[in-house]
Amino acid sequence: MKLTGTLPLLVLLAVAGLSRAQVQASPLDLTNSIGSIIPSLSRPANHSRIFYAVMFDAGSTGTRIHVYTFIHSDSEELPVLDNEMFHSLKPGLSAYADSPEMAGHTVRMLLKVAKKTVPRLEWKRTPLVLRATAGLRLLAADKAQALLEQVQHVFDESPFLVPDNSVSIMNGTNEGILAWISVNYLTGHLKAQSKKTVGILDLGGGSTQITFLPKTRETIESVPVADYIARFDISNQTFELYTYSYLGHGLMAARLAALGALGAEGLEWRVFKSSCLPKKFRDDWRFGGLTYHVSGDPDGYTGYKLCYQEVLKVVKGIIHQPNELQDNNVFYAFSYYFDRAVDAGLIDGVQGGMLEVRDFKKRAKEEYR
Repeated sequence: MKLTGTLPLLVLLAVAGLSRAQVQASPLDLTNSIGSIIPSLSRPANHSRIFYAVMFDAGSTGTRIHVYTFIHSDSEELPVLDNEMFHSLKPGLSAYADSPEMAGHTVRMLLKVAKKTVPRLEWKRTPLVLRATAGLRLLAADKAQALLEQVQHVFDESPFLVPDNSVSIMNGTNEGILAWISVNYLTGHLKAQSKKTVGILDLGGGSTQITFLPKTRETIESVPVADYIARFDISNQTFELYTYSYLGHGLMAARLAALGALGAEGLEWRVFKSSCLPKKFRDDWRFGGLTYHVSGDPDGYTGYKLCYQEVLKVVKGIIHQPNELQDNNVFYAFSYYFDRAVDAGLIDGVQGGMLEVRDFKKRAKEEYR
């Protein structure tokens, strides 16, 4: 993979969703030809130009639209993200696996936001892109394809610029890389004089990503398989990233896996019990278009240690932990990391905050007292 020059970065920024309080990674296939996506706009020399981009992030728990406004001047190598209009609808497209026309309806509703935000004269040169993530990756191929075809039909009817391969499923590796590029761009770490970068932790509903720039060769040489390393050029710099996406280990999917429910049969009559839930708890959880009956264990025990053991069974031997992460490393954790930290009162819902892993652990123990 190689990304060079400014135009590829503009496309990445236009489709990697970053909201102010909560960073939400969005996908783009890095192997695509991207030159045709950015419209060609004439402008006088030494002047800035404004352009727009519309990105749909089709996640496992919701579909989000990001309408971006960028400003680019001759004096700056990188464009500036001037504004973002964000809106979302639940559930995710995967919930409509058996009624794909509803996926088209969801996208059509969200397109109204783009029409209100982008000036009408700019519609025909504003790129429109949708990338689906783990929700559709977890579906059967034929059902996922039917959903994508409905979305493509809506796009083709729209007044916006619809590039080739405008609707597709993003693989987990590219999802992690784009989140890393976006965060480091917005934090100023992609500037030529910057020698430091930050890592990213993205916890979605169906998958979770970790991406960072290793400080030691040992980290690169000790990866379980070569797929953990991605090398590319961007903004006249070469990066060799550690990046991996764990499908089925997003918040919702991992929760069901800990219950023994993910991929199970007989969902219409089975009740999945967990010591992570209060003894009298009983509810229905929906994920990926399926309904799961869950409850606490009225005849068992609850508590932090028992719950921890249940979750450990799901991740043990699967999640690779690089040794260098034991040192002082700065990571931006977002999506459900952000949501759960806010819910637990660990950070502010608007400003965010700085946390250590131990803070989550401490609060979890307090909740079980």
